[in-house]
Amino acid sequence: MGNEVNIRDDKLKILIMLQYYVPHRTGLTIHVQRVAEALAQRGHQVTVLTARYSKALPRDETINGVRVVRLWAPIRVSRGMVMPAYPLAAWRLIRSHDVISIHTPMLETALVAFLARLAGKKIVATHHGDLILPSGAFNRFIEWFVFQLYKYMARNAARLIAYSHDYADHSYYLLPFRDKVSVVYPPIQMPLPNPDHVRELRAQWSMDGGPIIGYAGRFVEEKRPDLLIRSLEVVLEEFPNARIVFAGEYQIKYEDFWERNQHLVEQYRDHLIFLGLLTDNQQMADFYAACDVLVLPSDTECFALVQVESMLCGTPVIATDTPGAREVVKVTGMGRLAQVGNWRSIGEMIVEVIGNRARYVKSRQEIENRFSFEETVNRYERHFRNAAKAARKR
Repeated sequence: MGNEVNIRDDKLKILIMLQYYVPHRTGLTIHVQRVAEALAQRGHQVTVLTARYSKALPRDETINGVRVVRLWAPIRVSRGMVMPAYPLAAWRLIRSHDVISIHTPMLETALVAFLARLAGKKIVATHHGDLILPSGAFNRFIEWFVFQLYKYMARNAARLIAYSHDYADHSYYLLPFRDKVSVVYPPIQMPLPNPDHVRELRAQWSMDGGPIIGYAGRFVEEKRPDLLIRSLEVVLEEFPNARIVFAGEYQIKYEDFWERNQHLVEQYRDHLIFLGLLTDNQQMADFYAACDVLVLPSDTECFALVQVESMLCGTPVIATDTPGAREVVKVTGMGRLAQVGNWRSIGEMIVEVIGNRARYVKSRQEIENRFSFEETVNRYERHFRNAAKAARKR
C-alpha cells in the first residue's frame, strides 16, 4: 500500500510519443489512450506528440485531460509517417517533461533516444510487436532499418515494456535486451453488453439460427482473415448455417490484401458479413456478446486486446499457437489454440468450441481479476516514476 500512495503523490510530466493517436483506432492507439487518460485522471500532466494524419484534425487539443500535439506529416513510408517539424517539436517537449514514453516500432525511435539523452531524460518504451511487413525487398529494408533505430534506443532506455513473457522470449526486438524488459498486460476496459441489442444482432446476423463466428481487426495479411474464411470448408460440414461477422477496416490503403482475396469473399459471400470499423466500446461489447466464438487467425500477434475484450463479454476465443497470441487463452482456459497458418486446424477448433461452448466460458470476474486495468496503470506509473527519479539523479 505504501508504494501505491507514493505513486499517486508523485505527480509527473509525462510525454508520450507515437505515430498515430485517436481518433485513429487500432489496438495500439486504444492501449495508449487508456493509459494516458488514466494517468491524467490521477493528476499527472500528460502530453501526446503524434502525426496529424488528417487535415481535419486540430494541431493542438485536449482530449479527456490529455494534451495532444499533432504535427504535419506530408510523407508516408509504408505505415509510417514523416513529420518535418518533429525534431524541433520533440526537443522542446522532451526538455519540459520528466519522462518519455515511446511506443515501438516507430521511425523516430533513435531520434527520440538521442534527444532524450541530450536533455538528460529517461525513456520507457512499450513494444507493441516486431515490425513484420508484407513481402518485397523494400519492406525488408524498412524492417532492417527500423530495427537498427530501435536497438540504439533500447541500449539507452530505462525500461522496455512487453505484453507478456511469452512474447518477450521470442521477439527479435526484445530478446537482445531481455534484462531491461518488464511485463505489463495491456489496459483492458469493456462495458457490459446490452442483452436486448445482443438479441437483435443475433437475429440479424444468424442464418436460420446457425452459429456466429466473430473477427475483430483489420483485413491485413499479418492478421490472416483469409485463413478464417478458408476454415469455413471445415466448419460448414458441421454447421452449414454458420456465418463469420467481421468488425474492422477491410479496405486498407497500404495493402492490397482485401483485393487479393476477393475470390474467397465471393466464394463464401452468403456466410460473410462485413460491418466495417466499430468505434464505440458499447458497440464492440454487443458485437462480442452476439458471437458464439471470436477467432484470431494471425501469423504473428503481440497480444491482441480483442481476446480479453471478447472474454469479458462471455465469448470464448480461438487464437493461433504463436508467441503473444496464445497468452490469453493459456492463462484463462477460455478457448483453444490452432496451428499457425493452418486453416483446417482453425476450422476444427471452431467446431470444437461451438460444439462444447459451456466448457470454455469463464466468469467476467475471473477475467477481470487476471487482466486488471488498475494494476496495469499502477505498473506504468511505477515505471515512469522510477525513470524520472533515475534521470534526476543523473
